Amino acid sequence: MPKNWLRMLPLLALIGAGTPPPIRFEVGRLRPEPWPETITRFPGGVTAAADIIYSQPLHYRPLRLDLYRPEGRHGPLPPIIHVHGGAWVTGTKRHGGPINDFPAVLAQFAAKGFVVASIEYRLDGEAHFPAAIQDVKSAIRFLRLHAKDYGIDPARVGIFGGSAGGQLPALASTSCGVEPLEPPADRNASDLPTPSDCVQAGVSWYGVHDFATVPTPPGQTGPAPYLGCEGRCSKDVLAFASPITYVDANDPPMLLIHGLADTLVAVSQTQEFEAALKSAHVPVEAIYIPNVDHGFVGKRDADTANANERALTATLTFFEQKLAPER
Repeated sequence: MPKNWLRMLPLLALIGAGTPPPIRFEVGRLRPEPWPETITRFPGGVTAAADIIYSQPLHYRPLRLDLYRPEGRHGPLPPIIHVHGGAWVTGTKRHGGPINDFPAVLAQFAAKGFVVASIEYRLDGEAHFPAAIQDVKSAIRFLRLHAKDYGIDPARVGIFGGSAGGQLPALASTSCGVEPLEPPADRNASDLPTPSDCVQAGVSWYGVHDFATVPTPPGQTGPAPYLGCEGRCSKDVLAFASPITYVDANDPPMLLIHGLADTLVAVSQTQEFEAALKSAHVPVEAIYIPNVDHGFVGKRDADTANANERALTATLTFFEQKLAPER
């Protein structure tokens, strides 16, 4: 369109007499696009910026996160990344198992002095492993890259989630520096060094930590679709996606929480992972909650609420301890 198109406005107004009145607008300097587009305020002086694009994988949709920040806090503050569950095939960044209003929970974490990022990632119907863990690592790098913008301390990063969102944080915690799991080079990247995707504290709720020990009943595929296998996966593929494979003494402190009555992900997944971490001299805490199934769901709503409150409180306390600034 020619730059002098504004001169045509009077003529355009005469065309189509009897048509609805023209759309009214202002002409002036181009203003910066409102960013972020949606701001939500929560109790405790927390604001949430919705749908910030943190990654644009080639040939895939943009990936977004919601960012919760406490107002009036002097930074930089440690970031906590939340990874949603959903068996790697469903779920959203505002989903937290049986908890109805999970964004309000994340806002309460932020009110304690954290910047909380709840992320989405590519699901099984979009891309196979290692896409999901690459997305998680991309989010970690994004937050470090924009640390000054968001008031973040890039040296104190935590990550947590449940179920599929437990496996991915566990894997991110143990696979620092594992090149095949890292995101491809950003084609639009600047000359700045690539930020680290390591974390300093990790929490897994009822996650799969060793795919080799996940039973696959006859006629079912188990984790094969997520891992991109036709039929059953080989031992090498199962190991490639398993957090337990990468455990070593350099791993960050971890908190593991699992319901003892879990019928979807066996509690042995967490028990064996705990043992492996201890053998490698990694600081690890484990909590096993009796009488609750996957998602910390009990027989009564009160049992579900109590178990989830226990897990959330333990997780917040863990991050407060492990991500506290050095004195």
